[in-house]
Amino acid sequence: MTSQSVQEENQPLIIRVLTSNILSTDRASWERRRQAARTGLRALRPDILALQETAPGQAQDQVTDLLGPEYYVVENPVRSGGMVGAALGSRWPFDHVREVDLSVAPRVPSASAVVAEVELPQPFGVTVLVHHGAAYQFGYARERELQAVACARFVEDYVAGRNAHVVLLGDFNDTPIRRVCGFGLADSPSRVSAWRIRMPGRRSARPTLAIPSHPSNPLVRAGEMPLELGRRIDYIMIRSGVHGPTLAIGDCRRVLDKSHAGIWASDHFGVVAELQVPTHPPGAWQDIECH
Repeated sequence: MTSQSVQEENQPLIIRVLTSNILSTDRASWERRRQAARTGLRALRPDILALQETAPGQAQDQVTDLLGPEYYVVENPVRSGGMVGAALGSRWPFDHVREVDLSVAPRVPSASAVVAEVELPQPFGVTVLVHHGAAYQFGYARERELQAVACARFVEDYVAGRNAHVVLLGDFNDTPIRRVCGFGLADSPSRVSAWRIRMPGRRSARPTLAIPSHPSNPLVRAGEMPLELGRRIDYIMIRSGVHGPTLAIGDCRRVLDKSHAGIWASDHFGVVAELQVPTHPPGAWQDIECH
């Protein structure tokens, strides 16, 4: 398999990561939206991707249809009300796939995240991908907070004592940074990691990322939440160790945020980020000349 990763001669390897909620195929004339989604996603050529609101039981076929046949796919086994699914895709095979039970409260009886490893080309090596699932309902902030902490706890236990990069991505249906970092709950464990995030279009790292539904998108106004004012809920995050994030975040931007031939692909905008292993690894001093 030929990687589409960005690697020019004598330049560091870049892995392109995408998350996008494509809006369920039973909504808003999917056959019309499908071509807009295909055109936009194929132009981005991601190496790793997370799609939300895929057709249940059809994750592999849908990823192949939208992006091409060169992706390995893991489907989230727990679906929201049995109506929508989620797909995690990679140009490299998955290993050690795990499900994280996020049924943390009576109001969210069926929810999960997927954790899977991929052996990326060097210098990345083993990388753990986490496709998070979260309750979507307004008023369920407490449940989303519990879900984020449960997912972070699982990841911390899973990678304990290992030198592995962790990339967390998905539609959080909320602004979950404080929750994931362990500051949102009194019972959050100190071992819950910090995560590095970058706002699309801004050079400095800040504790918020994403860009999702926005009222400028006509599918938002036509949908089930027509009074949506716009929130940052779609995220790509990098786990930090004691010396900071293990991967550098390069280009990070909003995508699928325009119509194609007058057709919008989804009521969400997507997020894409380019990741690379820093030449100066965290936790090590670099020999330099001091003048």
